Amino acid sequence: MEYFNLNDGYRIPKIGFGTYKLNGSDGVFAIQNALKNGYRLLDSAVNYENEGCVGRAIKNSSITREDIFVSSKLPGRNHEYQKAVNQIKESLYCLGLDYLDLYLIHWPNPQEDKYVQAWQALVDAQKWGLIKSIGVSNFEVQHIEKIYQATNVMPAVNQIELHPYCSNKQIREFDEKNNIITEAWSPLQRGGEIFKEPIIINLAKKYKKSPAQIILRWETQLHVIPIPKASSSAHQLANLDIFDFKLSQSEIDEITNFDKPNGRRLDPNKHEEF
Repeated sequence: MEYFNLNDGYRIPKIGFGTYKLNGSDGVFAIQNALKNGYRLLDSAVNYENEGCVGRAIKNSSITREDIFVSSKLPGRNHEYQKAVNQIKESLYCLGLDYLDLYLIHWPNPQEDKYVQAWQALVDAQKWGLIKSIGVSNFEVQHIEKIYQATNVMPAVNQIELHPYCSNKQIREFDEKNNIITEAWSPLQRGGEIFKEPIIINLAKKYKKSPAQIILRWETQLHVIPIPKASSSAHQLANLDIFDFKLSQSEIDEITNFDKPNGRRLDPNKHEEF
C-alpha cells in the first residue's frame, strides 16, 4: 500500500474501501475480505448505518488496529455542537473502537448553516484524542474558508464527488494549495458510461488494465484518494492493482478533459442530508 502524508503529521492510504450499502453479515464478510486482500482504509458514515458492521469486520480481522485507517462521517442532523460531540462518541461505541483515524462532516448543509459548530466539535474531539485526523466531505471552497476563519484549523481531508465527468478542478486546486488531501466518492461514476469512452478503452488495452483500473490510477496521479466499493474479492483485488504503471501527463489531461457541465450529480450548495 502507498500513502499520502496529511497536514497533521499522520498518513493515509492512497486508495480506500467504500462501505456504502454494505450491511449485515454480508457486509461484514465483504469488509473482512477487503482487509484480507490488502485494503487498509475503510470509509464509513453514520448515515450508511453500518458502523457496527465495519467494527465487527475489524474485530474479526487478524490485522492489528494500528494498521487499519478507519473513517466515518457526521450526519447533518447532528451539526449542533453538543449533538456532534455525542455523535462522535456514539460512532466510536458502534465501531467498538477507542479512536477514529478520520472523521468528516458529511455535508455542509449551508441552508441550515450549523457546520461551523460541527467543525468546532471535531476540532475539540481531536484535542481529546477521540479522532486522529479531522476533515470534511462535499465542502466547497467558501465552506472550508468559513470553518478555517472560525477555528484557524484546516481540514486534513476533503471528500468530494470526483470521476472523469466531474474532476472538480477548482476544489482540487484549492485543496492542494492548502495541503488538504482530496478523496473521491463515486470514483468510477458507478461503473457507467465512462467505461465505454474510446480513450479509456484504448488506455486499458495499452496498459493491459481494465477501464476501472485506468480511472483509479488517474485519480491517484491527481493526488486524489479514490474510495471504490466492491463486494467480490476479484473486484477488490483488481481495484488495488493500480500501482504498477503510470499514465503520462497527456493521458491524465485527456481523461480530465471528459469534464461535463452537468457531470456532478449533487450540488453541495443546494443538496442537504440529515
